[in-house]
Amino acid sequence: MRFIFRPPAAHAAGLLTLPWATPLEEWVDDHLLEVAQRGISRHVVRFVEVDGMVYALKEIDERLARREYRLLGELEAMEMPAVSVLGICVERGDGQDAILVTRFLDYSMSYRYVFSHGHTQQPTDQLIDAMVELLARLHLAGLFWGDCSLSNTLFRPDAGSVAAYLVDAETAELHPSLTDGQRGFDIDYAVERVGGELLDLQAGGLLPDDVDPIRIAAELPARYHALWDELTREELMRPDEQRYRVAERVDRLNELGFDVDEIELVTTAEGTRLKVHTRVAESGRHRHRLFVLTGLQVTENQARRLLNDVVSYRAYLEQKEGRQVPETVAGHRWRSEVYDRVMAMVPPELSDRLAPAELFHEILEHRWFLSEQAGTDVGTTAAARSYVQRILPATPKTLTVLPESGAPS
Repeated sequence: MRFIFRPPAAHAAGLLTLPWATPLEEWVDDHLLEVAQRGISRHVVRFVEVDGMVYALKEIDERLARREYRLLGELEAMEMPAVSVLGICVERGDGQDAILVTRFLDYSMSYRYVFSHGHTQQPTDQLIDAMVELLARLHLAGLFWGDCSLSNTLFRPDAGSVAAYLVDAETAELHPSLTDGQRGFDIDYAVERVGGELLDLQAGGLLPDDVDPIRIAAELPARYHALWDELTREELMRPDEQRYRVAERVDRLNELGFDVDEIELVTTAEGTRLKVHTRVAESGRHRHRLFVLTGLQVTENQARRLLNDVVSYRAYLEQKEGRQVPETVAGHRWRSEVYDRVMAMVPPELSDRLAPAELFHEILEHRWFLSEQAGTDVGTTAAARSYVQRILPATPKTLTVLPESGAPS
C-alpha cells in the first residue's frame, strides 16, 4: 500500500489510521460522516472527518485516480474553482482500485440539495448561469471537461447568487488552448446532461411547475456564447475613443466577475483593434481589498457586498464624529464594531448553516426588508437579532452531519 500526498500534507498524517486495505464501501469507522448535500456518483464515495477537517474519498481505477490527482493539483495551482485534492492511496492489494482524497468544499451543495431545500429563490437560472460561468473559466484555462453536468458540479451560496465548482475531473484534459470543436463538445454534452438531470428533478416533484427542463437546457448554449463573446471578442475603435472604450470593456468584465490579465491594442488600416486577455483564475480585486481593510477572507461577490457596507459605515462615522475617517480606520472599526458583533449573536448550534460572510450578507438583506416594512432604518443589530431568531433556525445545514452513535455508516 502506498500513499501519495500533495505538500504541505500535515493533515494527511491523521488519515493514515483509516482502514485503507478494506473496500471503501465496507468501511466501518468512527471518522465516517453522512453528508446530506452530497451529489450522485458512479463510484463509491465516502466522507470522513479527521483532525477537524472533512475529506471526500472516491474509489476509482488507479490510472484514472493518478490522472485526476495530477489534474486537480494543476487546477488548484491556477486558482481555478475546483475541489482541492489532498492525495491518493494506491497499491491497496487484492486488485482493489485506488482511493482519491479531496478536501470537502465547505458550505457546498449538490444541485439536488439546492432544489429540495430551497436555498435560492431562482434555483434553475442561478445554477445554470453559475455552471455556464464555470465552464467559461475552465475553457479560458484550456480545460476540456468532457463530462460537464450538474452532477459533477458543486454549488455554494455567494451573496445572493451561486458559485459553481468542478468536483469531478476524470475525463478532463488540460491544453494550452481549446479548439472551437472541443468547446462545442462540452456545450453539447452539457445540454444533454442538464436536460436529463432537470427532467429527473421534475419527475421527483422537485422542479417548479413553471420550469421547462428542455427549454432551460436548450438555452444553455446561448448563455455560454454570450458570456464567451464578452470575454474574448475583439473590438475595432477609433484612436480618439480608445481610452473610454477600453475602460468600458474592463468595467464590463469586472462586473461579470472576471479580471483582465493583458490588454493589447493593434493598429490596423481599419482602426485600432482591442484584444483583451481575460484572466482565467477567480477574480479577486474585491476579495483582496476587503482582506486588506478587515482581514476577512471571503468570495468575490461576498466581498463586493461587504465593502458596500464598509463604505456606508464610514459615511456614518464621518457624519457622527464630524471629521474625515481614513478608509483603513473605517475598515478596522467596521470589523470590530459591526461584523464581529453580529457574528457573536449567532448561537453555536446554528453556526453551520451558512458561511459567516454569507450570513452577514443575508442579515443585510433582512435589514433592508425590515426597514422597508417599518419605513425607517432598523439598524444592523436589530436586523441581526431578528434574523437569528426567525430566519436562521429554518435554514438547512450546509455542512456535515455526524451519524448517530452506534448507527451503521
